[in-house]
Amino acid sequence: MGRVAACDADWDPTRVNDVITLALPFFGLIFIGYVSAKVRPMPAEGLDWLNFFIIYLALPALFFELIAKTPIEQLANGSFVGATTAATTLSLVVAWLIGRWARAGNAREAAIVAAAGSYSNIGYMGPGLTLAALGQAASVPTALIFCFDNALIFICVPLMMALAGDTRQSAGRMALSIFGRIVLHPFILATIVGVAAAAIGFRPPAAIDKVLAYLMQAAAPCALFTLGVTVGLRRVHDLPSEMPWVLGVKLVLHPLMVLTFLEAIGGFDAVWISTAVLMASLPPALNVFVLAQQYRSYVERASTTVLVGTLASVFTVTGVLFLVTHDLLPLHLFGR
Repeated sequence: MGRVAACDADWDPTRVNDVITLALPFFGLIFIGYVSAKVRPMPAEGLDWLNFFIIYLALPALFFELIAKTPIEQLANGSFVGATTAATTLSLVVAWLIGRWARAGNAREAAIVAAAGSYSNIGYMGPGLTLAALGQAASVPTALIFCFDNALIFICVPLMMALAGDTRQSAGRMALSIFGRIVLHPFILATIVGVAAAAIGFRPPAAIDKVLAYLMQAAAPCALFTLGVTVGLRRVHDLPSEMPWVLGVKLVLHPLMVLTFLEAIGGFDAVWISTAVLMASLPPALNVFVLAQQYRSYVERASTTVLVGTLASVFTVTGVLFLVTHDLLPLHLFGR
């Protein structure tokens, strides 16, 4: 009884209010986009220019601006990249095993299930959430996770499809396609240019810097609204029997593994650990549906999984936000 009373005495309702204040605008923009798609349904092609603005202009400007101002020594952190990428890889393997079991051994569908269980929405949701919750100190780990998790998925899914019998491309052509998708991705290009600028201490002229600042400020609102519209345009089909398991891997197991791996290595700044856990807690990326369409496999189920995962993340991500913003993550799992 004494311990319960002590906990009640320490309970501060403003903590919950702070998290709601942070999470509500973030998910509110997604909800506004979702409702807009339902109230005024328009062809999905209407989003093309807005998607172009986000992917090729606003988010690259955000990555460049934040990384270019970062001391170069912070950008070379192989142990952080190794731990977070290993956690994503293990999530992919677990989700793939679930897919193989649930889809009666269909390797092509299992490859998309694997992506759904490991590929966070680190493009549209990641930067806006981590920077809002943790400030500019989260910019470097956010960019590192984005680059290496994208590289992992862009390599693994085509390889799994090839092993499943998708032989529409030769090995050399497939390798060239994978290389191009990784190196020429606008976010990754912006990150590379930002690293180069940080290395030589380059800053763009004031007028260009102002334009970049405008683009950077527009990135999160536009990305979240577009995410809501895109999810709203998706139709809910029959719920796949494996979906609760896959979303459990994505929304719960993935962040737990990231935390465990980083703590096992030790020596990381608390902001970097919090950033990695937040990024891992995000729902399946819209690119899971894009991959399903590209390979003409698991398309309707991928659409449903992304939609339900995004809705479920309102609760799970808010819970992680509460832990992160109030220093409640267990950051000494191994006694260090």
